[in-house]
Amino acid sequence: MIRSYIVYPLQFIFLVVLQGVVLNNVQFSSYINPYLYILFILWLPIKTPKWLLLVLAFALGISVDVFSNTLGMHASATLFLAFCRPFVLQLFAPRDGYEPNQKPCIQDFGFAWFVAYAAILTLLHHLFLFYVEVFRFSDFFSTLGRVTASSFFSLVLIVISQLFFYNAEEKR
Repeated sequence: MIRSYIVYPLQFIFLVVLQGVVLNNVQFSSYINPYLYILFILWLPIKTPKWLLLVLAFALGISVDVFSNTLGMHASATLFLAFCRPFVLQLFAPRDGYEPNQKPCIQDFGFAWFVAYAAILTLLHHLFLFYVEVFRFSDFFSTLGRVTASSFFSLVLIVISQLFFYNAEEKR
C-alpha cells in the first residue's frame, strides 16, 4: 500500500516529463504523434474511485498542456479517457468481477485483454484530442488518418512498455 504512494507520483512525473521533453518532439511528417502519457490512467487500479480518476486525469492532462502549450486540449481529452475507462472495464469484466486492488495489466488478464482494453481507450483519447485540435469537419478524413496512425503508434509504445514492466515483474 505504501509502495503505491511512492510509485504512482513517480510514474506521473516520469510520463509527463517523457511526453513533454521527448515525445512531443517526435513527429513523423507531422502525421504521427505518440502520446504515451495516457499510460498513467490506463495503469491505475481498476477499483480507483471515479472522482479520483477524473482528478488525476485532469492533473495529468493539464501538466502535458503546460509542456505542449495547448490550452486544455490534453486535459479535456484525458478527462474524456478517464470518463470512458469504467465503461470499457465493465465491457471487458470477467464473469466473477474484478478483485479490489487489481491493476489492468498483461500479467493479470493476458495479452489479448490488455491490447483490446488499451486500444479502445487510446483510440477514444486520440479521436477526442485530434478532433478538438482541428475543430472542423472539412478535414474529417485526414484527421481520421492521423487518429488511426497515432493511435497505432501510441498503442505499440504502450504494449512495449507493458511488456517491459511485465518482464521486470516476472523476474521477481
